[in-house]
Amino acid sequence: MVQHGRAARAVAAAAAVGVMGLTTGCSAAAEADNESPADSAAAVHDAADRLVREGSSKARTSMEMASGGTRVTIWGEGVYDYRARVGQLKVVLPQDPSGAEEHRPITELLAPGALYMKNRGAGVPADKWVRVETASMSDGNLVTGGATDPLAAAELLRGARKVTYVGESELAGTDVRHYRGTVDMAAAAHAASPAGRQSLTAAAKGFAKDQVPFDVYLDDEGRIRKVQHRFSFVNTTKVTTAVKGNGKGHGGKRDVVDVVSTTLLYGFGVTANIELPDTKDIFAGKIAEN
Repeated sequence: MVQHGRAARAVAAAAAVGVMGLTTGCSAAAEADNESPADSAAAVHDAADRLVREGSSKARTSMEMASGGTRVTIWGEGVYDYRARVGQLKVVLPQDPSGAEEHRPITELLAPGALYMKNRGAGVPADKWVRVETASMSDGNLVTGGATDPLAAAELLRGARKVTYVGESELAGTDVRHYRGTVDMAAAAHAASPAGRQSLTAAAKGFAKDQVPFDVYLDDEGRIRKVQHRFSFVNTTKVTTAVKGNGKGHGGKRDVVDVVSTTLLYGFGVTANIELPDTKDIFAGKIAEN
């Protein structure tokens, strides 16, 4: 599977403007449509609740990480039900640096407190799922699975601080308002919904920095169209990961790694029929370490 190391495992997502071919350019006309700091903060803080009221959407995710001169990118695409707090993504892993055969896409099911993965490899039968408790991950599964849970990404914004309104722009033909600031991880965990609090509490303790820069683009209805977070975590080489292994570290050199996680939301109101695996379909054996 992915290279050894949490760095290789976790992630990677298209850094910036233009992920998935969708570009955003901040309008220089921000001065023509100013907004008070209080209004900007309120719009960002309400983003998660606005998604829940909307009900569902399609999602595209990406992660990008550079470490040791190597850039790793992971892509995801699927649907999310914000009221049930469940989602399904097909996650495409990068090719091994050795040029080994491409990995089959991993199907991930996102649920309160759990991440389910199919086509996981590493000795797991093709018809079985792997289940990982997100609260047991040091990052609360914000980067470990190779895709940030879309609702978790939105709930992080409940802890937004120093929010500034950048201006208007266009994203995939939709007018959006661009906001920038930093997330206080502890504040986000405290303000999170009960279903998401454990994972964000774990993340608040696990990242190298407790202040996470973000950019978010909201449409005229206050819905997130794009959100990007820039996380930093301590990478320990030879760490088994959720995508690669069982999430338990084995020690080694420690480096701070920066990860850019980008989530695009569209197709609001789409039907999202997501069923979690039966217990009999969950792999109970030992996961091999490649």
